[in-house]
Amino acid sequence: MTGIYRDVLPAIVRVLAADAIDNTAKQSWQKLIDRKVDGGYRALLSARDQFEFDCMLHALLHQELLPVEWDVLYARYSTHNGRRLNAVSRMPARVNSPAPRVFLTYAVTSWCIPRLKGKTGKRSTDVLVLSDKWYDINEWDTEARPDSTRSRWRRDIWKALDALEEQAVVHVTEILERERLLEAS
Repeated sequence: MTGIYRDVLPAIVRVLAADAIDNTAKQSWQKLIDRKVDGGYRALLSARDQFEFDCMLHALLHQELLPVEWDVLYARYSTHNGRRLNAVSRMPARVNSPAPRVFLTYAVTSWCIPRLKGKTGKRSTDVLVLSDKWYDINEWDTEARPDSTRSRWRRDIWKALDALEEQAVVHVTEILERERLLEAS
């Protein structure tokens, strides 16, 4: 039997969105990541069965992932703004940095919620967007430290977050492979 999910990252987004789907209309995130189902086991499942798989995998991942892995995935990929912001608020405590707390919070938040391309205010979906000050490194440090120091802090914080994200995605991949939920490539 082939797996339910074709790729890991779309599976993560589907699973994290499973607790926010109301089933009254197709969610905007599905239009962005869903591909035409052209075969495999998923093609045999109804939309309701696919949703139930997503919910079961949500519970399994929540049980098996470390809290830091769960938080980094929620902070980076969740479509539920409230839960995403809760995860983002827990992330600064998970990163070691000599940067001041305010700088760390800005750096973590701007990594978790990256600036979206396109015109400001021209979003047709409910996407979490931060104001420009969240992406301006000059706003992050009130003591006017040198650019090189601030850039180094941001780079190191983002590297630490990238490593946490990679660790979480690898763990999810291992779980999906163990449960035979990934399509064989």
